[in-house]
Amino acid sequence: MREPNDANDDRRLRIGSLFSGYGGLDLAVEEVFDARTIWFSEINEPVARVFAHHWPDAPNLGDITAVDWNTVEPVDVLCGGFPCQDVSTVGKMAGLAPGTRSGLWAHMAAAIEVLQPEWVVIENVRGLLSAPAIRASSEGEGDEQRNHDTATPGGATPGDLESDPWHLGESAARPLRAAGAVLGDLVDLRYDAQWLGLPASAIGAPHPRFRVFILAHRTVSHPAGFRRGPGRRELAAGQSSARHDRAESSDHRPRPPRAERIPAGGGAGEPVGVDRAALRRWERYAEAVVRWQEIVGRLAPSPAVLREAAVPRPSPMFVEWLMGLPEGWVTDERHALTANQQLAALGNGVLPMQAVVAVSMLSEAALPRTGD
Repeated sequence: MREPNDANDDRRLRIGSLFSGYGGLDLAVEEVFDARTIWFSEINEPVARVFAHHWPDAPNLGDITAVDWNTVEPVDVLCGGFPCQDVSTVGKMAGLAPGTRSGLWAHMAAAIEVLQPEWVVIENVRGLLSAPAIRASSEGEGDEQRNHDTATPGGATPGDLESDPWHLGESAARPLRAAGAVLGDLVDLRYDAQWLGLPASAIGAPHPRFRVFILAHRTVSHPAGFRRGPGRRELAAGQSSARHDRAESSDHRPRPPRAERIPAGGGAGEPVGVDRAALRRWERYAEAVVRWQEIVGRLAPSPAVLREAAVPRPSPMFVEWLMGLPEGWVTDERHALTANQQLAALGNGVLPMQAVVAVSMLSEAALPRTGD
């Protein structure tokens, strides 16, 4: 993999990162777009230290709600995974609405409106497809026309959502899904958008971790050059029969080189050899663990560590491995994160290889090939 900030940096597309976390989505977007991240926005200070370590030339804009986008350097690609707490199926499903953490999507939309990037990449949890959304009323609409339900004033419940999955809501007068609100806002901002749902298991990871990815591009005559670097491998999701977890359509500043950031991957559907030692250690998980070891190119660390009173807890290094990250990406002692902070960062992050596959699939659909 080509190192960042090389002699071609000035010609590469520029990425702006929102809700950046440890940079999992940025790794994928840099890979797919052959681009470089020039600034980021992360309010969690310990996690921001991780991102700043890996992208030392990228300034942190801080709180997205306090940024004046008219003063921010323009970018070609804007990416981000806005908070999922209120759309996650394991949360209270408060939805995409003003005052919720997931409602911070509105600030990402504001950034898109001002910056007008050629491409927008969004990632979120499966609940984006089912959680409710409340859109602001249009001019001239009264309270009785706004999307709401009779049981919860000003709110919408999943049972009241439109039944046709292709009709995501064209006005504020009807309840709609969170995904519909996001896609509708992108349309209002004059972007074409496509989405795809993909489980991490489709790329060979030993866990499902289903995520929704949205790729949008500005509707102009000559969009920014979308290109693959020479020798860049083609990526595709694993083949599977129809089932619950299948993919769903819809200025140059040199610095020391760093380790390869996304493992080569591949082999999600290939058979693996499991020896007796692996069977003894991992039992029924042996095949999944061995396959992921081969894909990421390193052995699995111990899955748990013992706390006081011999109570085991998940090992941050093991979770980091599960996410397909290079060793020490989050857990390096130089970041000075506690074990709980490491686990929280990893739990909220994006699996880069999964995002590479999803965004690559969406890009192929957005810009079909006309021949080599």
